[in-house]
Amino acid sequence: MEKEEEHITLNVKDLAVGYSSKKEKTIIANNINFNLYEGEFTAIIGANGIGKSTLLRTLGTIQPSLSGEIDLNDQAIEKYNPLTLAAKISLVLTEPIAAKSMTVIELVALGRSPYTNWLGTLTETDTAIIEKSIKQVELNTLRNKKCNELSDGQLQRVMIARALAQDTAIILLDEPTTHLDLYHKVQILKLLKTIAKETKKTIVFTTHEIEMAIQMTDKILILDNDSNPFGSPKTLIREKSFEKLFPADTVVFNADTNSFKIR
Repeated sequence: MEKEEEHITLNVKDLAVGYSSKKEKTIIANNINFNLYEGEFTAIIGANGIGKSTLLRTLGTIQPSLSGEIDLNDQAIEKYNPLTLAAKISLVLTEPIAAKSMTVIELVALGRSPYTNWLGTLTETDTAIIEKSIKQVELNTLRNKKCNELSDGQLQRVMIARALAQDTAIILLDEPTTHLDLYHKVQILKLLKTIAKETKKTIVFTTHEIEMAIQMTDKILILDNDSNPFGSPKTLIREKSFEKLFPADTVVFNADTNSFKIR
Protein backbone atom coordinates (compact mmCIF):
# COMPACT_ATOMS: atom_id res chain seq x y z
CA MET A 1 0.00 0.00 0.00
CA GLU A 2 1.41 3.38 -1.05
CA LYS A 3 2.20 5.96 1.60
CA GLU A 4 0.24 9.18 1.48
CA GLU A 5 1.89 12.16 -0.16
CA GLU A 6 1.83 14.32 2.95
CA HIS A 7 4.30 12.00 4.69
CA ILE A 8 7.09 12.78 2.22
CA THR A 9 9.74 14.83 4.02
CA LEU A 10 12.30 15.23 1.22
CA ASN A 11 11.79 14.99 -2.53
CA VAL A 12 14.79 14.87 -4.88
CA LYS A 13 14.27 15.23 -8.62
CA ASP A 14 16.84 15.11 -11.45
CA LEU A 15 19.59 16.19 -9.04
CA ALA A 16 23.19 16.68 -10.13
CA VAL A 17 25.89 17.13 -7.49
CA GLY A 18 29.54 18.08 -7.68
CA TYR A 19 31.65 21.21 -7.61
CA SER A 20 31.64 24.47 -9.52
CA SER A 21 34.13 27.24 -10.07
CA LYS A 22 33.95 30.46 -12.07
CA LYS A 23 35.18 28.57 -15.12
CA GLU A 24 33.37 25.23 -15.03
CA LYS A 25 31.14 22.74 -13.29
CA THR A 26 32.40 19.29 -12.31
CA ILE A 27 29.52 16.85 -12.05
CA ILE A 28 30.25 13.87 -9.78
CA ALA A 29 26.79 12.29 -9.86
CA ASN A 30 23.57 13.16 -11.66
CA ASN A 31 20.17 11.70 -12.53
CA ILE A 32 19.40 11.28 -8.81
CA ASN A 33 15.71 10.82 -7.95
CA PHE A 34 14.09 9.67 -4.71
CA ASN A 35 11.53 10.46 -2.00
CA LEU A 36 12.19 10.15 1.73
CA TYR A 37 9.33 9.48 4.13
CA GLU A 38 9.13 10.19 7.84
CA GLY A 39 10.30 7.32 10.04
CA GLU A 40 12.33 5.67 7.27
CA PHE A 41 15.91 4.48 7.64
CA THR A 42 17.75 4.93 4.34
CA ALA A 43 21.28 4.13 3.14
CA ILE A 44 23.26 5.66 0.28
CA ILE A 45 25.77 3.19 -1.13
CA GLY A 46 28.18 3.01 -4.05
CA ALA A 47 31.83 2.59 -5.00
CA ASN A 48 34.53 4.92 -3.67
CA GLY A 49 34.47 8.36 -5.29
CA ILE A 50 30.99 7.89 -6.74
CA GLY A 51 29.59 10.92 -4.88
CA LYS A 52 27.97 9.60 -1.68
CA SER A 53 29.42 12.25 0.63
CA THR A 54 28.94 14.97 -1.99
CA LEU A 55 25.26 14.06 -2.23
CA LEU A 56 24.87 14.08 1.55
CA ARG A 57 26.54 17.48 1.82
CA THR A 58 24.25 18.79 -0.92
CA LEU A 59 21.15 17.48 0.87
CA GLY A 60 22.44 19.19 4.01
CA THR A 61 23.08 22.43 2.04
CA ILE A 62 26.77 22.45 2.91
CA GLN A 63 27.34 22.80 -0.83
CA PRO A 64 24.90 23.80 -3.59
CA SER A 65 23.46 21.44 -6.16
CA LEU A 66 24.53 21.85 -9.79
CA SER A 67 21.03 21.26 -11.16
CA GLY A 68 17.75 19.63 -10.25
CA GLU A 69 15.42 20.04 -7.31
CA ILE A 70 15.49 19.31 -3.58
CA ASP A 71 12.14 19.98 -1.89
CA LEU A 72 11.73 19.90 1.87
CA ASN A 73 8.10 19.60 2.94
CA ASP A 74 6.97 20.70 -0.55
CA GLN A 75 9.18 23.81 -0.58
CA ALA A 76 12.46 24.29 -2.44
CA ILE A 77 15.29 23.83 0.05
CA GLU A 78 17.06 27.03 -1.07
CA LYS A 79 14.04 29.07 0.01
CA TYR A 80 14.65 28.25 3.68
CA ASN A 81 16.84 30.61 5.68
CA PRO A 82 19.79 28.91 7.44
CA LEU A 83 18.30 29.11 10.94
CA THR A 84 14.97 27.60 9.87
CA LEU A 85 16.78 24.88 7.94
CA ALA A 86 18.96 24.05 10.97
CA ALA A 87 15.75 23.25 12.84
CA LYS A 88 14.71 20.83 10.08
CA ILE A 89 17.90 19.04 8.95
CA SER A 90 20.89 17.97 11.04
CA LEU A 91 24.14 16.72 9.53
CA VAL A 92 26.78 14.47 11.09
CA LEU A 93 30.01 14.48 9.06
CA THR A 94 33.14 12.37 9.32
CA GLU A 95 35.55 15.26 9.90
CA PRO A 96 37.14 15.27 13.37
CA ILE A 97 35.36 17.73 15.63
CA ALA A 98 37.22 20.87 16.64
CA ALA A 99 35.83 20.84 20.19
CA LYS A 100 37.13 17.54 21.58
CA SER A 101 38.14 19.33 24.78
CA MET A 102 34.45 19.83 25.54
CA THR A 103 32.56 17.42 27.74
CA VAL A 104 29.93 15.09 26.30
CA ILE A 105 27.03 17.14 27.66
CA GLU A 106 28.57 20.42 26.41
CA LEU A 107 28.93 19.04 22.89
CA VAL A 108 25.42 17.57 22.86
CA ALA A 109 24.07 20.94 24.07
CA LEU A 110 25.45 22.58 20.90
CA GLY A 111 22.60 20.85 19.09
CA ARG A 112 20.23 23.39 20.62
CA SER A 113 22.00 26.33 18.94
CA PRO A 114 19.24 26.91 16.33
CA TYR A 115 16.74 27.50 19.14
CA THR A 116 18.66 29.53 21.75
CA ASN A 117 19.12 33.29 21.92
CA TRP A 118 22.37 34.99 20.90
CA LEU A 119 23.82 34.26 24.35
CA GLY A 120 23.12 30.55 23.92
CA THR A 121 20.95 30.47 27.05
CA LEU A 122 19.28 27.08 27.55
CA THR A 123 15.64 26.96 28.63
CA GLU A 124 14.06 24.14 30.63
CA THR A 125 12.79 22.73 27.34
CA ASP A 126 16.31 22.79 25.86
CA THR A 127 17.73 21.02 28.91
CA ALA A 128 14.99 18.37 28.79
CA ILE A 129 15.72 17.65 25.12
CA ILE A 130 19.47 17.42 25.80
CA GLU A 131 18.86 14.96 28.65
CA LYS A 132 16.51 12.89 26.49
CA SER A 133 19.11 12.75 23.68
CA ILE A 134 21.85 11.59 26.06
CA LYS A 135 19.54 8.91 27.44
CA GLN A 136 18.49 7.70 23.97
CA VAL A 137 22.07 6.90 22.99
CA GLU A 138 22.99 5.58 26.45
CA LEU A 139 25.64 8.19 27.27
CA ASN A 140 24.58 9.06 30.81
CA THR A 141 27.62 7.50 32.47
CA LEU A 142 29.91 9.44 30.10
CA ARG A 143 28.13 12.80 30.27
CA ASN A 144 30.97 14.63 32.08
CA LYS A 145 33.86 13.00 30.21
CA LYS A 146 35.95 15.04 27.79
CA CYS A 147 35.31 14.01 24.18
CA ASN A 148 39.03 13.45 23.64
CA GLU A 149 38.86 10.67 26.24
CA LEU A 150 36.25 8.68 24.31
CA SER A 151 36.59 5.77 21.93
CA ASP A 152 35.57 6.20 18.29
CA GLY A 153 32.31 4.37 18.95
CA GLN A 154 31.49 6.50 21.98
CA LEU A 155 32.30 9.71 20.10
CA GLN A 156 30.05 8.62 17.26
CA ARG A 157 27.20 8.23 19.75
CA VAL A 158 27.90 11.74 21.07
CA MET A 159 27.59 13.15 17.55
CA ILE A 160 24.31 11.29 17.08
CA ALA A 161 23.08 12.67 20.42
CA ARG A 162 23.96 16.20 19.29
CA ALA A 163 21.91 15.63 16.11
CA LEU A 164 19.03 14.34 18.24
CA ALA A 165 19.26 17.41 20.47
CA GLN A 166 18.93 19.53 17.35
CA ASP A 167 15.50 17.86 17.11
CA THR A 168 15.21 17.90 13.33
CA ALA A 169 12.82 15.85 11.21
CA ILE A 170 15.75 14.70 9.03
CA ILE A 171 19.15 13.45 10.20
CA LEU A 172 21.94 12.96 7.64
CA LEU A 173 25.06 10.99 8.60
CA ASP A 174 28.23 10.49 6.57
CA GLU A 175 29.79 7.05 7.18
CA PRO A 176 28.62 6.73 10.83
CA THR A 177 30.30 3.30 11.21
CA THR A 178 33.76 4.23 9.90
CA HIS A 179 36.66 2.94 12.06
CA LEU A 180 34.33 0.80 14.21
CA ASP A 181 34.57 -2.95 14.73
CA LEU A 182 31.74 -5.24 13.63
CA TYR A 183 29.93 -5.18 16.99
CA HIS A 184 29.96 -1.38 17.22
CA LYS A 185 28.95 -1.00 13.55
CA VAL A 186 25.86 -3.10 14.22
CA GLN A 187 25.21 -1.29 17.51
CA ILE A 188 25.25 2.15 15.84
CA LEU A 189 23.01 1.07 12.94
CA LYS A 190 20.54 -0.62 15.29
CA LEU A 191 20.44 2.53 17.40
CA LEU A 192 19.76 4.71 14.36
CA LYS A 193 17.03 2.40 13.09
CA THR A 194 15.36 2.37 16.50
CA ILE A 195 15.46 6.17 16.66
CA ALA A 196 13.89 6.41 13.18
CA LYS A 197 11.05 4.08 14.14
CA GLU A 198 10.38 5.47 17.61
CA THR A 199 10.65 9.19 16.80
CA LYS A 200 9.43 9.15 13.16
CA LYS A 201 12.60 10.96 12.11
CA THR A 202 13.90 10.41 8.58
CA ILE A 203 17.48 9.11 8.90
CA VAL A 204 19.81 8.86 5.90
CA PHE A 205 23.40 7.65 6.01
CA THR A 206 26.21 6.87 3.60
CA THR A 207 28.00 3.59 4.07
CA HIS A 208 30.35 0.97 2.66
CA GLU A 209 28.59 -1.66 4.77
CA ILE A 210 26.34 -2.79 1.93
CA GLU A 211 25.35 -6.18 3.36
CA MET A 212 24.37 -4.55 6.68
CA ALA A 213 22.38 -1.92 4.81
CA ILE A 214 20.47 -4.64 2.95
CA GLN A 215 19.56 -6.30 6.25
CA MET A 216 18.69 -3.20 8.27
CA THR A 217 17.35 -0.37 6.11
CA ASP A 218 13.93 0.47 4.68
CA LYS A 219 15.31 2.00 1.48
CA ILE A 220 18.64 2.14 -0.33
CA LEU A 221 19.93 4.56 -2.95
CA ILE A 222 22.60 2.99 -5.14
CA LEU A 223 24.85 5.56 -6.78
CA ASP A 224 26.16 3.85 -9.90
CA ASN A 225 26.88 6.69 -12.37
CA ASP A 226 23.90 5.56 -14.41
CA SER A 227 20.28 5.13 -13.30
CA ASN A 228 21.03 5.39 -9.54
CA PRO A 229 18.32 2.90 -8.52
CA PHE A 230 16.34 3.57 -5.34
CA GLY A 231 13.94 1.35 -3.44
CA SER A 232 13.57 -1.25 -0.74
CA PRO A 233 16.36 -3.83 -0.45
CA LYS A 234 13.94 -6.55 -1.64
CA THR A 235 13.00 -4.55 -4.73
CA LEU A 236 16.63 -3.76 -5.58
CA ILE A 237 17.59 -7.43 -5.19
CA ARG A 238 14.69 -8.49 -7.44
CA GLU A 239 15.76 -5.94 -10.06
CA LYS A 240 19.39 -7.16 -9.86
CA SER A 241 20.59 -3.65 -8.99
CA PHE A 242 23.36 -4.87 -6.64
CA GLU A 243 24.82 -7.05 -9.37
CA LYS A 244 25.81 -3.93 -11.33
CA LEU A 245 27.54 -2.25 -8.40
CA PHE A 246 31.07 -3.64 -8.94
CA PRO A 247 32.92 -5.12 -11.93
CA ALA A 248 31.52 -8.64 -12.44
CA ASP A 249 34.95 -10.13 -13.03
CA THR A 250 35.97 -9.24 -9.47
CA VAL A 251 32.95 -9.30 -7.14
CA VAL A 252 29.51 -10.86 -7.66
CA PHE A 253 26.30 -10.46 -5.66
CA ASN A 254 24.52 -13.59 -4.48
CA ALA A 255 20.78 -12.87 -4.28
CA ASP A 256 20.16 -16.04 -2.25
CA THR A 257 22.46 -15.00 0.59
CA ASN A 258 22.24 -11.19 0.10
CA SER A 259 26.02 -11.05 0.10
CA PHE A 260 28.98 -10.35 -2.17
CA LYS A 261 31.43 -13.04 -3.17
CA ILE A 262 34.93 -12.69 -4.61
CA ARG A 263 35.06 -14.22 -8.05
